[in-house]
Amino acid sequence: MISFIIWIIGLVLAIKAVLEIMKWDIDGVKKLLVAILILLTSWVGLAVYYFWGRENLPNLLK
Repeated sequence: MISFIIWIIGLVLAIKAVLEIMKWDIDGVKKLLVAILILLTSWVGLAVYYFWGRENLPNLLK
């Protein structure tokens, strides 16, 4: 039961991250690649996105 709750939390955070990425003002291919990378790397990708990438990635990808 606990693992299911953790999985749901990860899924919600991943969907939230992808929706935030799609709002960025950069090329569509770059947005798609970052979103896929975050989804494929699961919790590690989410941690990197929320602790570092949210502020830095849009400027880095321009």
